[in-house]
Amino acid sequence: MKQVNKWLVTTTVMLPLFIVIMDSTVVIVSLPHIQGSLNVSLNEVTWVLTLYIVATAVTILSAGWLSNIFGRKNYLLFSVLLFAISSLACGLAKSLTLLVLFRTLQGLGGGGMQPLTQSILLETFPKKEYGMAMAIFSMGIVVAPIVGPILGGWITDNWGWPWIFYINIPICIISIILISLFIFDPSYIRQHIRKIDWSGLIFMIIGVTCLQIMLDRGEIKDWFSSSLIVYLLIISVIFFVGFIINELKTKQPIVNLKIFKDFSYSSGCLIVFLGFFAFFGSVVLLPMYVQKLMNYTAFWAGLVLGPAGAIQIILLPIIGLLTKKIDCRILLVVAIVLNAYALNLMAHFNLYADFWSIVYPRIIQGAGLAFFFTPLAVVTFIGIKREAMGNATAIFNFLRSVGGSFGIAFVSNTFSHRAQFHHFHLSEQLSPTHIGFQQTIDKISHLLHLSTHQAHYLIYQELERQSSMLAYNDAFFINSLIFLGLLPFLFLLKKTL
Repeated sequence: MKQVNKWLVTTTVMLPLFIVIMDSTVVIVSLPHIQGSLNVSLNEVTWVLTLYIVATAVTILSAGWLSNIFGRKNYLLFSVLLFAISSLACGLAKSLTLLVLFRTLQGLGGGGMQPLTQSILLETFPKKEYGMAMAIFSMGIVVAPIVGPILGGWITDNWGWPWIFYINIPICIISIILISLFIFDPSYIRQHIRKIDWSGLIFMIIGVTCLQIMLDRGEIKDWFSSSLIVYLLIISVIFFVGFIINELKTKQPIVNLKIFKDFSYSSGCLIVFLGFFAFFGSVVLLPMYVQKLMNYTAFWAGLVLGPAGAIQIILLPIIGLLTKKIDCRILLVVAIVLNAYALNLMAHFNLYADFWSIVYPRIIQGAGLAFFFTPLAVVTFIGIKREAMGNATAIFNFLRSVGGSFGIAFVSNTFSHRAQFHHFHLSEQLSPTHIGFQQTIDKISHLLHLSTHQAHYLIYQELERQSSMLAYNDAFFINSLIFLGLLPFLFLLKKTL
Protein backbone atom coordinates (compact mmCIF):
# COMPACT_ATOMS: atom_id res chain seq x y z
CA MET A 1 0.00 0.00 0.00
CA LYS A 2 1.30 3.48 -0.90
CA GLN A 3 2.38 5.47 2.17
CA VAL A 4 0.60 8.82 2.59
CA ASN A 5 1.12 11.41 5.32
CA LYS A 6 -1.24 10.49 8.18
CA TRP A 7 -2.51 14.07 8.53
CA LEU A 8 -3.49 14.18 4.85
CA VAL A 9 -5.38 10.92 5.33
CA THR A 10 -7.01 12.31 8.47
CA THR A 11 -8.20 15.47 6.70
CA THR A 12 -9.46 13.43 3.75
CA VAL A 13 -11.67 11.08 5.79
CA MET A 14 -12.80 13.58 8.46
CA LEU A 15 -14.20 16.07 5.92
CA PRO A 16 -17.01 13.83 4.55
CA LEU A 17 -17.62 12.37 8.04
CA PHE A 18 -18.20 15.89 9.41
CA ILE A 19 -20.74 16.80 6.74
CA VAL A 20 -22.58 13.47 7.11
CA ILE A 21 -22.91 13.76 10.90
CA MET A 22 -23.86 17.43 10.64
CA ASP A 23 -26.57 16.52 8.14
CA SER A 24 -28.22 14.21 10.68
CA THR A 25 -28.99 17.25 12.89
CA VAL A 26 -29.17 20.11 10.40
CA VAL A 27 -32.60 18.95 9.18
CA ILE A 28 -34.20 18.98 12.64
CA VAL A 29 -34.56 22.78 12.84
CA SER A 30 -35.85 22.91 9.25
CA LEU A 31 -38.71 20.42 9.74
CA PRO A 32 -41.39 23.11 10.34
CA HIS A 33 -40.37 24.88 7.12
CA ILE A 34 -40.36 21.61 5.16
CA GLN A 35 -43.75 20.76 6.66
CA GLY A 36 -45.24 24.06 5.54
CA SER A 37 -43.62 23.98 2.10
CA LEU A 38 -44.82 20.45 1.32
CA ASN A 39 -48.18 20.92 3.10
CA VAL A 40 -47.94 17.80 5.27
CA SER A 41 -48.53 17.03 8.96
CA LEU A 42 -45.78 17.01 11.60
CA ASN A 43 -46.21 13.24 12.02
CA GLU A 44 -45.68 12.73 8.29
CA VAL A 45 -42.65 15.01 7.96
CA THR A 46 -40.76 13.22 10.76
CA TRP A 47 -40.34 10.27 8.37
CA VAL A 48 -37.62 12.44 6.80
CA LEU A 49 -35.63 11.78 9.99
CA THR A 50 -36.81 8.23 10.67
CA LEU A 51 -35.84 6.60 7.39
CA TYR A 52 -32.52 8.46 7.30
CA ILE A 53 -31.70 6.87 10.69
CA VAL A 54 -32.85 3.44 9.45
CA ALA A 55 -30.72 3.62 6.29
CA THR A 56 -27.72 4.84 8.29
CA ALA A 57 -27.99 1.97 10.80
CA VAL A 58 -28.19 -0.69 8.07
CA THR A 59 -25.17 0.73 6.27
CA ILE A 60 -23.06 1.12 9.43
CA LEU A 61 -23.37 -2.58 10.22
CA SER A 62 -22.53 -3.71 6.68
CA ALA A 63 -19.74 -1.19 5.97
CA GLY A 64 -16.86 -3.61 6.67
CA TRP A 65 -18.38 -6.30 4.44
CA LEU A 66 -19.04 -3.84 1.58
CA SER A 67 -15.44 -2.61 1.82
CA ASN A 68 -14.21 -6.17 1.42
CA ILE A 69 -16.36 -6.73 -1.66
CA PHE A 70 -15.73 -3.49 -3.58
CA GLY A 71 -12.53 -2.24 -1.98
CA ARG A 72 -12.57 0.43 0.69
CA LYS A 73 -11.49 3.29 -1.58
CA ASN A 74 -14.15 2.43 -4.18
CA TYR A 75 -16.82 2.08 -1.51
CA LEU A 76 -15.82 5.38 0.09
CA LEU A 77 -15.94 7.17 -3.27
CA PHE A 78 -19.34 5.63 -4.07
CA SER A 79 -20.69 6.60 -0.64
CA VAL A 80 -19.66 10.25 -1.00
CA LEU A 81 -20.97 10.37 -4.58
CA LEU A 82 -24.33 8.86 -3.54
CA PHE A 83 -24.53 11.30 -0.63
CA ALA A 84 -23.88 14.25 -2.99
CA ILE A 85 -26.41 13.17 -5.64
CA SER A 86 -29.11 12.40 -3.07
CA SER A 87 -28.45 15.78 -1.37
CA LEU A 88 -29.11 17.52 -4.66
CA ALA A 89 -32.25 15.42 -5.16
CA CYS A 90 -33.48 16.26 -1.63
CA GLY A 91 -33.20 19.97 -2.34
CA LEU A 92 -35.13 19.57 -5.61
CA ALA A 93 -37.85 17.31 -4.14
CA LYS A 94 -41.38 18.71 -4.52
CA SER A 95 -43.24 16.06 -2.54
CA LEU A 96 -42.78 14.34 0.80
CA THR A 97 -42.58 10.92 -0.87
CA LEU A 98 -39.61 11.98 -3.00
CA LEU A 99 -37.91 13.76 -0.11
CA VAL A 100 -38.19 10.68 2.12
CA LEU A 101 -36.90 8.47 -0.71
CA PHE A 102 -33.87 10.68 -1.35
CA ARG A 103 -33.18 11.07 2.40
CA THR A 104 -33.10 7.26 2.60
CA LEU A 105 -30.52 7.19 -0.21
CA GLN A 106 -28.61 9.91 1.66
CA GLY A 107 -28.54 7.67 4.74
CA LEU A 108 -27.30 4.74 2.66
CA GLY A 109 -24.52 6.94 1.31
CA GLY A 110 -23.53 8.48 4.63
CA GLY A 111 -23.98 5.55 7.00
CA GLY A 112 -20.73 3.82 6.17
CA MET A 113 -18.64 6.95 6.81
CA GLN A 114 -18.39 6.46 10.58
CA PRO A 115 -16.91 2.93 10.68
CA LEU A 116 -14.84 3.57 7.53
CA THR A 117 -13.31 6.73 8.98
CA GLN A 118 -12.60 5.08 12.30
CA SER A 119 -11.01 2.00 10.73
CA ILE A 120 -8.86 4.11 8.36
CA LEU A 121 -7.61 6.26 11.24
CA LEU A 122 -6.81 3.20 13.37
CA GLU A 123 -4.91 1.61 10.48
CA THR A 124 -3.09 4.84 9.58
CA PHE A 125 -1.85 5.75 13.08
CA PRO A 126 0.48 3.39 15.00
CA LYS A 127 -0.99 1.73 18.09
CA LYS A 128 0.85 4.07 20.45
CA GLU A 129 -1.03 6.97 18.79
CA TYR A 130 -4.50 5.36 18.84
CA GLY A 131 -5.53 7.87 21.51
CA MET A 132 -4.81 10.86 19.27
CA ALA A 133 -6.52 9.18 16.31
CA MET A 134 -9.67 8.56 18.34
CA ALA A 135 -9.55 12.08 19.82
CA ILE A 136 -9.65 13.50 16.29
CA PHE A 137 -12.48 11.13 15.36
CA SER A 138 -14.37 12.17 18.50
CA MET A 139 -13.94 15.86 17.73
CA GLY A 140 -15.70 15.38 14.40
CA ILE A 141 -18.55 13.55 16.08
CA VAL A 142 -18.83 16.23 18.80
CA VAL A 143 -18.52 19.42 16.73
CA ALA A 144 -20.75 18.45 13.80
CA PRO A 145 -23.99 17.99 15.82
CA ILE A 146 -23.38 21.37 17.51
CA VAL A 147 -22.80 23.20 14.22
CA GLY A 148 -25.71 21.44 12.46
CA PRO A 149 -28.75 23.08 14.13
CA ILE A 150 -27.08 26.53 14.20
CA LEU A 151 -26.08 26.42 10.53
CA GLY A 152 -29.35 24.77 9.50
CA GLY A 153 -31.43 27.44 11.23
CA TRP A 154 -29.45 30.29 9.64
CA ILE A 155 -29.54 28.79 6.14
CA THR A 156 -33.26 27.98 6.37
CA ASP A 157 -34.13 31.51 7.54
CA ASN A 158 -31.97 33.26 4.94
CA TRP A 159 -31.84 30.97 1.91
CA GLY A 160 -34.66 28.44 2.32
CA TRP A 161 -34.66 24.79 3.42
CA PRO A 162 -33.43 23.24 0.11
CA TRP A 163 -30.06 24.89 0.73
CA ILE A 164 -29.39 22.76 3.82
CA PHE A 165 -28.92 19.96 1.26
CA TYR A 166 -27.22 21.96 -1.49
CA ILE A 167 -24.32 23.01 0.80
CA ASN A 168 -23.25 19.35 0.95
CA ILE A 169 -22.41 19.21 -2.75
CA PRO A 170 -19.19 21.32 -2.97
CA ILE A 171 -17.79 19.64 0.16
CA CYS A 172 -18.55 16.22 -1.34
CA ILE A 173 -16.76 17.19 -4.57
CA ILE A 174 -13.66 18.23 -2.61
CA SER A 175 -13.87 14.97 -0.64
CA ILE A 176 -14.03 12.87 -3.82
CA ILE A 177 -10.88 14.57 -5.14
CA LEU A 178 -9.02 14.05 -1.84
CA ILE A 179 -10.08 10.40 -1.55
CA SER A 180 -8.93 9.75 -5.12
CA LEU A 181 -5.51 11.22 -4.33
CA PHE A 182 -4.76 10.08 -0.78
CA ILE A 183 -6.73 6.93 0.14
CA PHE A 184 -5.35 3.53 -0.88
CA ASP A 185 -6.47 0.03 0.02
CA PRO A 186 -4.13 -2.16 2.05
CA SER A 187 -3.54 -5.63 0.58
CA TYR A 188 -5.85 -7.37 3.05
CA ILE A 189 -8.93 -5.22 2.35
CA ARG A 190 -10.04 -6.59 -1.01
CA GLN A 191 -11.10 -10.15 -0.22
CA HIS A 192 -12.49 -12.56 -2.75
CA ILE A 193 -16.11 -13.16 -1.79
CA ARG A 194 -17.09 -16.44 -3.46
CA LYS A 195 -20.69 -16.35 -2.33
CA ILE A 196 -22.76 -13.40 -1.11
CA ASP A 197 -24.54 -14.07 2.16
CA TRP A 198 -28.03 -13.19 0.87
CA SER A 199 -29.86 -14.73 3.81
CA GLY A 200 -27.73 -12.78 6.28
CA LEU A 201 -28.30 -9.60 4.28
CA ILE A 202 -32.09 -10.05 4.35
CA PHE A 203 -32.09 -10.91 8.06
CA MET A 204 -29.99 -7.81 8.81
CA ILE A 205 -31.98 -5.32 6.71
CA ILE A 206 -35.39 -6.41 8.02
CA GLY A 207 -34.19 -6.75 11.63
CA VAL A 208 -32.45 -3.36 11.76
CA THR A 209 -35.25 -1.58 9.88
CA CYS A 210 -37.99 -2.87 12.21
CA LEU A 211 -35.90 -2.12 15.30
CA GLN A 212 -35.12 1.47 14.32
CA ILE A 213 -38.69 2.26 13.24
CA MET A 214 -39.96 0.81 16.53
CA LEU A 215 -37.55 2.95 18.56
CA ASP A 216 -38.19 6.10 16.55
CA ARG A 217 -41.99 5.88 16.32
CA GLY A 218 -42.66 4.20 19.67
CA GLU A 219 -43.43 7.38 21.60
CA ILE A 220 -45.75 8.70 18.88
CA LYS A 221 -47.65 5.39 18.85
CA ASP A 222 -47.75 5.13 22.69
CA TRP A 223 -45.39 2.17 22.64
CA PHE A 224 -46.83 -1.27 23.29
CA SER A 225 -50.42 -0.10 23.34
CA SER A 226 -49.94 0.04 19.56
CA SER A 227 -50.16 -3.24 17.65
CA LEU A 228 -47.72 -1.82 15.06
CA ILE A 229 -44.98 -1.39 17.68
CA VAL A 230 -45.61 -4.90 19.05
CA TYR A 231 -45.38 -6.41 15.57
CA LEU A 232 -42.16 -4.47 14.84
CA LEU A 233 -40.61 -5.75 18.07
CA ILE A 234 -41.52 -9.37 17.34
CA ILE A 235 -40.24 -9.17 13.76
CA SER A 236 -36.98 -7.49 14.79
CA VAL A 237 -36.29 -10.11 17.49
CA ILE A 238 -37.01 -13.01 15.12
CA PHE A 239 -34.83 -11.60 12.35
CA PHE A 240 -31.97 -10.63 14.67
CA VAL A 241 -31.92 -14.16 16.13
CA GLY A 242 -31.96 -15.54 12.58
CA PHE A 243 -29.17 -13.13 11.63
CA ILE A 244 -26.93 -14.21 14.55
CA ILE A 245 -27.45 -17.93 13.84
CA ASN A 246 -26.82 -17.41 10.13
CA GLU A 247 -23.66 -15.32 10.64
CA LEU A 248 -22.14 -17.89 13.01
CA LYS A 249 -22.68 -20.70 10.48
CA THR A 250 -21.71 -18.86 7.26
CA LYS A 251 -18.09 -19.11 6.07
CA GLN A 252 -18.05 -15.57 4.67
CA PRO A 253 -20.56 -13.62 6.82
CA ILE A 254 -21.59 -10.01 6.43
CA VAL A 255 -20.64 -9.41 10.06
CA ASN A 256 -18.05 -11.68 11.62
CA LEU A 257 -19.47 -12.20 15.13
CA LYS A 258 -16.54 -14.40 16.13
CA ILE A 259 -14.66 -11.20 16.90
CA PHE A 260 -16.55 -11.17 20.20
CA LYS A 261 -14.17 -13.92 21.36
CA ASP A 262 -11.83 -11.03 22.14
CA PHE A 263 -13.06 -10.34 25.68
CA SER A 264 -11.74 -6.78 25.82
CA TYR A 265 -13.45 -5.95 22.52
CA SER A 266 -16.81 -7.46 23.54
CA SER A 267 -16.63 -5.67 26.91
CA GLY A 268 -15.87 -2.38 25.13
CA CYS A 269 -18.90 -2.87 22.86
CA LEU A 270 -21.14 -3.47 25.88
CA ILE A 271 -19.78 -0.37 27.63
CA VAL A 272 -20.25 1.87 24.57
CA PHE A 273 -23.84 0.62 24.16
CA LEU A 274 -24.78 1.29 27.80
CA GLY A 275 -22.76 4.51 28.00
CA PHE A 276 -24.43 6.10 24.99
CA PHE A 277 -27.76 4.68 26.19
CA ALA A 278 -27.44 6.80 29.34
CA PHE A 279 -25.79 9.78 27.64
CA PHE A 280 -28.21 10.34 24.76
CA GLY A 281 -31.21 9.95 27.03
CA SER A 282 -30.05 12.90 29.13
CA VAL A 283 -29.14 14.98 26.05
CA VAL A 284 -32.75 14.67 24.87
CA LEU A 285 -34.24 15.40 28.30
CA LEU A 286 -32.29 18.55 29.20
CA PRO A 287 -33.51 20.90 26.42
CA MET A 288 -37.05 19.60 26.94
CA TYR A 289 -36.75 20.36 30.67
CA VAL A 290 -35.63 23.96 30.26
CA GLN A 291 -38.00 24.76 27.39
CA LYS A 292 -41.17 23.14 28.68
CA LEU A 293 -40.81 23.77 32.41
CA MET A 294 -38.62 26.88 32.66
CA ASN A 295 -39.81 28.67 29.49
CA TYR A 296 -36.36 28.89 27.87
CA THR A 297 -36.35 29.83 24.20
CA ALA A 298 -34.74 27.51 21.65
CA PHE A 299 -31.73 29.85 21.59
CA TRP A 300 -31.24 29.71 25.37
CA ALA A 301 -31.77 25.95 25.37
CA GLY A 302 -28.96 25.78 22.82
CA LEU A 303 -26.74 27.85 25.12
CA VAL A 304 -27.36 25.27 27.86
CA LEU A 305 -26.02 22.49 25.61
CA GLY A 306 -23.28 24.47 23.85
CA PRO A 307 -20.62 24.79 26.62
CA ALA A 308 -20.37 21.00 26.89
CA GLY A 309 -19.30 20.84 23.26
CA ALA A 310 -16.73 23.57 23.85
CA ILE A 311 -15.19 21.77 26.83
CA GLN A 312 -14.99 18.55 24.79
CA ILE A 313 -13.13 20.29 21.97
CA ILE A 314 -10.59 21.59 24.51
CA LEU A 315 -10.18 18.29 26.38
CA LEU A 316 -10.12 15.74 23.55
CA PRO A 317 -6.59 16.51 22.24
CA ILE A 318 -5.31 16.49 25.84
CA ILE A 319 -6.98 13.14 26.52
CA GLY A 320 -5.51 11.80 23.29
CA LEU A 321 -2.05 12.57 24.71
CA LEU A 322 -2.96 11.19 28.15
CA THR A 323 -3.70 7.76 26.66
CA LYS A 324 0.07 7.48 26.03
CA LYS A 325 0.84 8.17 29.71
CA ILE A 326 -2.05 6.65 31.69
CA ASP A 327 -3.84 3.30 31.45
CA CYS A 328 -7.09 3.88 29.57
CA ARG A 329 -9.04 2.01 32.24
CA ILE A 330 -8.11 4.71 34.76
CA LEU A 331 -9.29 7.42 32.37
CA LEU A 332 -12.56 5.51 31.99
CA VAL A 333 -13.05 5.51 35.76
CA VAL A 334 -12.77 9.31 35.64
CA ALA A 335 -15.26 9.39 32.76
CA ILE A 336 -17.85 7.23 34.51
CA VAL A 337 -17.58 9.15 37.80
CA LEU A 338 -17.92 12.51 36.02
CA ASN A 339 -20.95 11.37 34.00
CA ALA A 340 -22.67 9.82 37.02
CA TYR A 341 -21.97 12.95 39.11
CA ALA A 342 -23.35 15.25 36.37
CA LEU A 343 -26.52 13.19 35.99
CA ASN A 344 -26.98 13.09 39.74
CA LEU A 345 -26.78 16.89 39.82
CA MET A 346 -29.45 17.01 37.08
CA ALA A 347 -31.59 14.65 39.17
CA HIS A 348 -31.77 17.42 41.81
CA PHE A 349 -32.93 20.20 39.47
CA ASN A 350 -35.88 22.30 40.58
CA LEU A 351 -38.02 24.89 38.81
CA TYR A 352 -36.18 27.79 40.45
CA ALA A 353 -32.69 26.83 39.27
CA ASP A 354 -30.73 29.65 37.66
CA PHE A 355 -28.94 29.40 34.31
CA TRP A 356 -25.54 28.47 35.81
CA SER A 357 -27.09 25.72 37.93
CA ILE A 358 -28.37 24.14 34.70
CA VAL A 359 -25.19 24.68 32.65
CA TYR A 360 -22.69 23.49 35.29
CA PRO A 361 -23.81 19.80 35.28
CA ARG A 362 -23.84 19.87 31.49
CA ILE A 363 -20.21 21.09 31.43
CA ILE A 364 -19.25 18.27 33.83
CA GLN A 365 -21.05 15.82 31.55
CA GLY A 366 -19.21 17.18 28.51
CA ALA A 367 -15.90 16.59 30.26
CA GLY A 368 -17.07 13.10 31.23
CA LEU A 369 -17.93 12.20 27.64
CA ALA A 370 -14.52 13.46 26.44
CA PHE A 371 -12.87 11.12 28.94
CA PHE A 372 -15.24 8.31 27.93
CA PHE A 373 -15.16 7.78 24.18
CA THR A 374 -11.48 8.18 23.27
CA PRO A 375 -9.99 5.85 25.96
CA LEU A 376 -12.81 3.36 25.40
CA ALA A 377 -12.10 3.21 21.66
CA VAL A 378 -8.39 2.73 22.32
CA VAL A 379 -8.83 -0.13 24.80
CA THR A 380 -11.55 -1.76 22.68
CA PHE A 381 -9.48 -1.93 19.49
CA ILE A 382 -6.03 -2.40 21.03
CA GLY A 383 -6.07 -6.17 20.44
CA ILE A 384 -7.79 -6.17 17.02
CA LYS A 385 -5.73 -7.08 13.96
CA ARG A 386 -5.71 -4.51 11.17
CA GLU A 387 -7.38 -6.85 8.68
CA ALA A 388 -10.32 -7.23 11.10
CA MET A 389 -10.59 -3.51 11.87
CA GLY A 390 -13.32 -2.77 9.33
CA ASN A 391 -15.59 -5.44 10.79
CA ALA A 392 -14.76 -4.37 14.35
CA THR A 393 -15.49 -0.66 13.81
CA ALA A 394 -18.77 -1.48 12.02
CA ILE A 395 -20.10 -3.43 15.01
CA PHE A 396 -18.77 -0.86 17.52
CA ASN A 397 -20.39 2.10 15.74
CA PHE A 398 -23.64 0.22 15.21
CA LEU A 399 -23.91 -0.57 18.93
CA ARG A 400 -23.06 3.05 19.80
CA SER A 401 -25.80 4.31 17.47
CA VAL A 402 -28.41 1.77 18.58
CA GLY A 403 -27.50 2.38 22.24
CA GLY A 404 -28.35 6.05 21.76
CA SER A 405 -31.67 5.14 20.10
CA PHE A 406 -32.57 2.77 22.93
CA GLY A 407 -31.61 5.43 25.48
CA ILE A 408 -33.86 8.06 23.90
CA ALA A 409 -36.76 5.59 23.74
CA PHE A 410 -36.15 4.52 27.34
CA VAL A 411 -36.16 8.02 28.85
CA SER A 412 -39.22 9.03 26.83
CA ASN A 413 -41.13 6.03 28.17
CA THR A 414 -39.76 6.48 31.70
CA PHE A 415 -40.71 10.14 31.74
CA SER A 416 -44.29 9.39 30.67
CA HIS A 417 -44.82 6.72 33.34
CA ARG A 418 -43.12 8.63 36.15
CA ALA A 419 -45.04 11.81 35.31
CA GLN A 420 -48.31 9.88 35.66
CA PHE A 421 -47.06 8.37 38.95
CA HIS A 422 -46.13 11.73 40.48
CA HIS A 423 -49.29 13.38 39.14
CA PHE A 424 -51.42 10.76 40.90
CA HIS A 425 -49.63 11.06 44.24
CA LEU A 426 -49.42 14.85 44.26
CA SER A 427 -53.08 15.20 43.31
CA GLU A 428 -54.08 13.19 46.40
CA GLN A 429 -53.50 16.38 48.41
CA LEU A 430 -55.71 18.45 46.10
CA SER A 431 -59.08 17.03 47.06
CA PRO A 432 -61.97 19.57 47.23
CA THR A 433 -62.73 18.20 50.70
CA HIS A 434 -59.19 18.94 51.94
CA ILE A 435 -59.28 22.01 54.21
CA GLY A 436 -55.75 23.16 53.31
CA PHE A 437 -56.56 22.95 49.61
CA GLN A 438 -59.72 25.03 50.03
CA GLN A 439 -57.83 27.66 52.00
CA THR A 440 -55.17 27.85 49.28
CA ILE A 441 -57.85 28.32 46.60
CA ASP A 442 -59.41 31.13 48.61
CA LYS A 443 -56.03 32.86 49.09
CA ILE A 444 -55.13 32.64 45.39
CA SER A 445 -58.54 33.94 44.36
CA HIS A 446 -58.25 36.88 46.78
CA LEU A 447 -54.63 37.85 46.10
CA LEU A 448 -54.75 37.49 42.30
CA HIS A 449 -58.39 38.55 41.87
CA LEU A 450 -59.28 35.30 40.15
CA SER A 451 -62.46 33.26 40.07
CA THR A 452 -62.51 29.91 41.85
CA HIS A 453 -62.35 28.14 38.47
CA GLN A 454 -59.28 30.18 37.44
CA ALA A 455 -57.57 29.43 40.76
CA HIS A 456 -58.19 25.70 40.27
CA TYR A 457 -56.68 25.91 36.76
CA LEU A 458 -53.61 27.75 38.08
CA ILE A 459 -52.99 25.03 40.69
CA TYR A 460 -53.53 22.32 38.07
CA GLN A 461 -50.87 23.91 35.84
CA GLU A 462 -48.42 23.93 38.75
CA LEU A 463 -49.30 20.30 39.47
CA GLU A 464 -48.39 19.40 35.89
CA ARG A 465 -45.07 21.26 36.13
CA GLN A 466 -44.12 19.68 39.45
CA SER A 467 -45.07 16.19 38.23
CA SER A 468 -42.99 16.65 35.10
CA MET A 469 -40.06 18.02 37.09
CA LEU A 470 -40.02 14.97 39.35
CA ALA A 471 -40.31 12.65 36.35
CA TYR A 472 -37.33 14.32 34.64
CA ASN A 473 -35.34 14.01 37.87
CA ASP A 474 -36.17 10.30 38.10
CA ALA A 475 -34.97 9.72 34.54
CA PHE A 476 -31.70 11.59 35.17
CA PHE A 477 -31.12 9.56 38.36
CA ILE A 478 -31.70 6.22 36.60
CA ASN A 479 -29.15 7.18 33.93
CA SER A 480 -26.62 8.10 36.63
CA LEU A 481 -27.04 4.61 38.09
CA ILE A 482 -26.49 3.07 34.64
CA PHE A 483 -23.15 4.87 34.38
CA LEU A 484 -22.08 3.71 37.84
CA GLY A 485 -23.08 0.18 36.82
CA LEU A 486 -20.36 0.28 34.14
CA LEU A 487 -17.52 0.35 36.68
CA PRO A 488 -17.31 -3.46 37.19
CA PHE A 489 -17.00 -4.02 33.43
CA LEU A 490 -13.75 -2.03 33.35
CA PHE A 491 -11.99 -5.01 34.96
CA LEU A 492 -12.72 -6.99 31.79
CA LEU A 493 -10.79 -4.57 29.59
CA LYS A 494 -7.15 -5.04 28.62
CA LYS A 495 -4.43 -3.00 30.26
CA THR A 496 -3.08 -0.48 27.75
CA LEU A 497 0.13 0.46 29.59
